[in-house]
Amino acid sequence: MKKYKRVFVIVMDSLGVGALPDAAEYGDAGTDTLGHISASVKEFHIPNLQELGMANLHPLVQVAPVDKPKGYYTRLKEASTGKDTMTGHWEMMGLHITKPFKTFTEHGFPKELLDELSARTGRVIIGNKSASGTEILEELAEEEIATGHMIVYTSADSVLQICGNEETFGLDELYRCCEIAREITMKDEWKVGRVIARPYVGKKKGEFQRTSNRHDYALKPYGKTALNALQDAGLDVISVGKIFDIFDGEGLTESNKSKSSVHGMEQTIEIAKRDFTGLCYVNLVDFDALWGHRRNPKGYAREIEMFDTKLGELLSLLQKDDLLMITADHGNDPTHTGTDHTREHVPLIVYSPMMNGNGKLEEMETFAVIGATIADNFEVPMPEGTIGYSILEKIV
Repeated sequence: MKKYKRVFVIVMDSLGVGALPDAAEYGDAGTDTLGHISASVKEFHIPNLQELGMANLHPLVQVAPVDKPKGYYTRLKEASTGKDTMTGHWEMMGLHITKPFKTFTEHGFPKELLDELSARTGRVIIGNKSASGTEILEELAEEEIATGHMIVYTSADSVLQICGNEETFGLDELYRCCEIAREITMKDEWKVGRVIARPYVGKKKGEFQRTSNRHDYALKPYGKTALNALQDAGLDVISVGKIFDIFDGEGLTESNKSKSSVHGMEQTIEIAKRDFTGLCYVNLVDFDALWGHRRNPKGYAREIEMFDTKLGELLSLLQKDDLLMITADHGNDPTHTGTDHTREHVPLIVYSPMMNGNGKLEEMETFAVIGATIADNFEVPMPEGTIGYSILEKIV
């Protein structure tokens, strides 16, 4: 019989806890997202994470470990190649990714790709560099509106993004161009994880705002995951945040878009008030998008504190047969050079009101223990070809 009726997996996007042994191969030697955030601020108030064992898992300047943490804690290594969002999440749910997704952060997209995209869309392309979505609009949106040219840009993630003004470019045209870009970037040498339509409104600098009509054209996972197994078994698989985009909707029974990480936690709290049987899988992207990539450790610290406040609300709602797993998908050390993700261990904190034990678990060799443990709990076989092993018997 299943041990837990509801499982909540919360991914604090990019909260790494120290460089992996192969981090130097990625240019990430010495990185430590959480540790360097703690070292960058005078105060750091995370009482709920502290009680669960976060400071036991990883030394923090201002936060002491506790004698009896409420949860179990450990670090996970990434078995897959790469350090991007999709690789981390896909591995959590059982896929072993051996070929990393392409990034074009340093030099933009190659001429051959852009020539084909321009020819097939009938648009002159401007931009073609790594930039934040707000910066690229301030720089180029007026030109796009005046000329009909098309803004194409990337980021530290494996993405190709296209901006379009909803009034002058048009949503249908933006989506058409993105569909063409998705087809082109299915080639191995150009294969990005996502093509993203980035619509905006406004007519001049200082007025531009991105709208909620964003659309992601994601790759489907390379195989069946724990999510598919749970869905096929008739269980609820509820997503919050960009989980839908990461898995292209595969294996999900319900999806909830979030406006921010705080909003994502508010949605999770509301879901916790409902009766369901299965998984609630949450990605909180602001740690990564607003603070990690922008190399802002103080902002990152404040975001963790806001999360901790909402975490306290969620903990008060957990029922005896609920299981909470808090983790991350990669690192993004805001004190490191550049703007890219960082190749790090990720935390795993596991808690249930029914647990009698607590404390440190051995370090584990793959993120896939998460999906395997959830499948084991619901007595669902993991799909053929997946990796990972259950730790259900270790969390008592």
